[in-house]
Order: sequence, then C-alpha cells, then structure tokens
Amino acid sequence: MKVALVNPPTTATLETVSKLGLKAPPLGLAYIAATLEREGVDVTIIDATISDMSHQELGKVLHGNHPDVIGVTSTTPTIYDAMKTVMIAKESCPDSVTVMGGCHITFTPVETMMACPHLDVGVIGEGEATMPDLLRAVREKKSLSEVDGIVYRRGVEIFRNRPRRLIENLDEIPFPARHLLPLGRYTVLGERTPLGNIITSRGCPFQCIFCPSSQFYGRRFRGRSPKNVVDEMEELVTRYGIRSIEIVDDTFTADRNRAGRIAEEIIRRGLDIYWTCGSRADLITRDLLHLFKKAGCVLFYLGVESGSERILKILKKGITLEQVRTAIKWAKEAGIEVLGSFIIGTPGETKEDVMKTIEFARESGIDFAQFTAMTPYPGTEVYEMAKREGLIVTDDWSRFTTMKPVMRTKELSAEDIRVSVSLAYRRFYLRGSFILRQLRKGRLKWILLVVRNNLGAIRPSEPKRS
Repeated sequence: MKVALVNPPTTATLETVSKLGLKAPPLGLAYIAATLEREGVDVTIIDATISDMSHQELGKVLHGNHPDVIGVTSTTPTIYDAMKTVMIAKESCPDSVTVMGGCHITFTPVETMMACPHLDVGVIGEGEATMPDLLRAVREKKSLSEVDGIVYRRGVEIFRNRPRRLIENLDEIPFPARHLLPLGRYTVLGERTPLGNIITSRGCPFQCIFCPSSQFYGRRFRGRSPKNVVDEMEELVTRYGIRSIEIVDDTFTADRNRAGRIAEEIIRRGLDIYWTCGSRADLITRDLLHLFKKAGCVLFYLGVESGSERILKILKKGITLEQVRTAIKWAKEAGIEVLGSFIIGTPGETKEDVMKTIEFARESGIDFAQFTAMTPYPGTEVYEMAKREGLIVTDDWSRFTTMKPVMRTKELSAEDIRVSVSLAYRRFYLRGSFILRQLRKGRLKWILLVVRNNLGAIRPSEPKRS
C-alpha cells in the first residue's frame, strides 16, 4: 500500500511562525511513518507547511502520487486547513481513504466528521498502533468496525468504535522517520537550524484544568527506558548531525529516577549535545539539576502559570510559589537557565492577580517568560466550564493559538486579557537589567526580536566550547 502523511498548508496566523519564525518538524507524523515503514508500507511525508505549499499545489502532488491512504494531522488552530486538505485530497484522489488524527479530532470526533464530509476516518488518541490496524482493514477490504480507536463514516452514518488501549511499552515504537522530512528547511528565528525534538514519555498524572495532553495520552505516566532515549539522541548526532535537542515531554521528571539515569547515560556515552527539558517545580531536586547540567542541559522550562496562590488552586496546579522559587534557585545554582510559563485569564482571576503574576515573573529570577491567554481547548476542564458559563467569545478555532484571547471571565473581558498579556511581555522584557544581561551573552538579535514582537519564547544559545 501507498500512504501519504500530510502536514497541511497553514493559512492560520500562528504566533510561533509569525513572531518567532519557528517551524518545527511534525514529530507525530514521523512516528506514524516509522511505524508504517516497519510494516512494509510505502510511506511519504508531505510537510506542506515548511514547503510553503498551497492547497492547490498539494492536490497536484497527491494526484501524481495517488496514495491508497492519505493521513492528515491537525491541531485546534489548524483544523480548518486540515479539513480543506482532506477535501482537496478527496477531489484529487477520489478512491483514496482520507484519515485525520491529532488532539482536535480526538476530543471532537463526531463534530469534526460532520463538519468535514470528505473525511472517511478519524483516529482518536495515539495513532502508532491504530494506523497499521486501519491499513490492514483497508487493504483486506474488511469492516472498519473492528478497528479500535477510530471514528468512521459509512454512507451517511458516523460510527465511533471502542477506545484503543494506550501503548504500554513505548520502547516498541520505532524512532521517528526523520529521513522522510526536509530537516534542512526547519527554522528558528527565521533561520534554518537543525532541530532535534524528542519525546521520552507520555501521559501526565496531574489535574491541571487547562491541559488537554493528559486526556490525549492518559493520566498514567509512561516513560521510555534511558537506553532507548539516549539511543535516539545518539542517532540524532551521528545520522543527522543534530546536537541541539529539545525534550518536549509534558513532565520530563515525573519519574525522577528515570530522568537521572537518562542524564547519566548521556554522560557515560560522552555525547556532545546541549538540550532543554521541562517539568514541574515539585518534581525536581538540586542534585538532579546539577546532573542535568553535567549532561548538557542548558534550559529548564518551568510551568508556573500564576503568581497568585489562589489562582494556582483554581488551576489545580498542585504547587506552591515557594516550591517555584526553590526550583528556580536550584537551577541557577546549577548554571541552567529557566523559562517560566504563565497563563492570564483564568476564571476567577482579577486584575490584582494578573499584576501579582507579572511581578512574580519579574522578581523570581527566571531568565525568560512566556505569557499566554487562557485558551479553553476541547477536552479540558476549563473548556467545559467556559461552555457551561458562556465565556467563550468566538467559535473560530483558528484563533485558539494561546496568544489571541478567545474567552472572557466574569472578572476580565477578552480585551482586558489581551492588554494584560501584552503588558506582561513589556514589563518583563523591556527592563534594562534583562536587556543588559542578554547583550552580555551575545543575544542582540533575540533582544531585537523580543522588543519588536513582545514575545519571550527565546531559544538558548549554544554554549561556547573549549
């Protein structure tokens, strides 16, 4: 069988692209491709986003390849582009089976199928086990009713099958098929830069009301073995020449022992890499951060969310500001920079709470800050709350980017939230002390970018090596 996996052309204004010039490899598609290749499937990845390909150009490419199955990935803000891609795919290849995966269709499967009449199948949740089963059913012309983890169309009716069990042993999933991606075209700050994103674990046991990931990957933490993780890191270095690695796990240190053994394995192999990771303030220790630094960690992403203890409780974050201060102190002692993330616009948050968050960010000692508007993604507790209380101000999914306010609260209007996010960036980044510190580190280009766009998700520079 021939399968084409598509990252759709993007017409939505995504801040990571327009503000930061960040275009990262579609890791989810690369995982699916690797799984299918192992099954002997002829698979290609078409990253229309990085190729600046229009929907019409994509249609011509698909028509020329004429795959048996066309799979499209999407996020909530890119769902309209994904649906248009499915329509183009069906028009270009009427006999092909169209499939869509990703968080949005996982949490709105029937609604998405109804809104996209050219879509044959939706994959709910993890796709690495579902796609091979789906392809076998298609190839053997069997009923799709026996394929777990999908929603599908039969005639005018839509059927949702039983859920698929989570993948227990993540080591069984092959490394992403990066050889199918144009790795030289991905960018940071608009410049082509080798990007080594990896996922070392799935699932999060915590209850944060704003995060859809724990619903998508489950509330039980599943971690790859340290050997398997570092094998992939070594492949990035030796096969692809990539030394800058971003661990994109939701909670890298949920199992602190495993995280420590990953660092030890990096050191044992003598891998010449520098990497970033993220976690919670209550899941790190001073010794662990020193070990990370020794293994090449240069930046720690810390989910803080608010400078108000009261709002942290509403968010069900399960941490205290004292734990955050301690974690930042430990990271600084170890020589690791810290990026703190904050959310503005939580139901119940007042303007006074917002100012507490801004001042906490300024005084906490973090190196960089990311401020976002509370965004009620489908599948989250805050989405159900916002729907129930009539707080969502737009039904345009393309605006759900975390930078454009899409909900109000009883305390703050959508405009109040927009102004507060902008104020937070200005108050944090337009400080003389911050600018001077970054100039000393040779980051003039990044400073100019921040001043121009009022955004703070800055990538750390590669450390100088003797």
